[in-house]
Amino acid sequence: MEILQAILLGIVEGLTEFLPISSTGHLIVAEDLIGYKDTAEIFTVVIQMGAIAAVLWFYRNDLIKKIIGIFSGDKNINKFWINWIVATIPAGILGFLAKDLIGEYSVSWLVAISLILGGIAIWLIEVYHKAPKNTGEARLDDLTISQAFKVGIFQIVALIPGVSRSGATIMGGLLSGLDRVTATAFSFYLSIPIILLAGGYKLAKGHSELDTITGGGISVILGTISAFITALVAIKWLLKYVSTNDFKLFAYYRIVLGSLILLVLALS
Repeated sequence: MEILQAILLGIVEGLTEFLPISSTGHLIVAEDLIGYKDTAEIFTVVIQMGAIAAVLWFYRNDLIKKIIGIFSGDKNINKFWINWIVATIPAGILGFLAKDLIGEYSVSWLVAISLILGGIAIWLIEVYHKAPKNTGEARLDDLTISQAFKVGIFQIVALIPGVSRSGATIMGGLLSGLDRVTATAFSFYLSIPIILLAGGYKLAKGHSELDTITGGGISVILGTISAFITALVAIKWLLKYVSTNDFKLFAYYRIVLGSLILLVLALS
């Protein structure tokens, strides 16, 4: 049963990490519902690395090209890496400084409120902001440093449990003038350093507590594997979905889910 719980939570993580609906929020609520004990929040953070592995695998050819391009002096590729760093720094610094405070407020009621407010924000952006027309492919070479910095500022908001890192960065990208496909793809790339650093830090700091987690270290491994598989499916689906659709569906989902969570908490 403990192993099945870990696999289930890994599936939840993989399916929600890159959708603008907050994977952390879903994990916090799911763990509360099934009574999963995540000592020092190691499990929740580390299995996210499975989702990041899915990004690395999905973009493996492009990443290899971009890494080689650094040494060949390709201007567009160097520009991409500069934008990537610029967009990563704000949330990276603030997230490290506020890591203890973030963990303290990782509770279901805050997740519910964040889901609702985030859903309303996504709906308002989609209704009142006209995003550029999708070209079918991500145009990351057209991204400016100014746009990257704005996306990075929006990523700070995602430090609040339930907001959604992908939701904040994608909406930040749209408001910065990116089309939906480009904003979504850039959000995928931005997930790599933030989650790897957070997961690595948690694992290094709390590895001695692995045996106190429900199911122990094996649950972390299986949860990470299931997160990888389901995240790969979610990435492919989302890129295809946003090429012809907006994000209103996710706004409605967030509002309904957040309201249900608040109702359950009120009745319990």
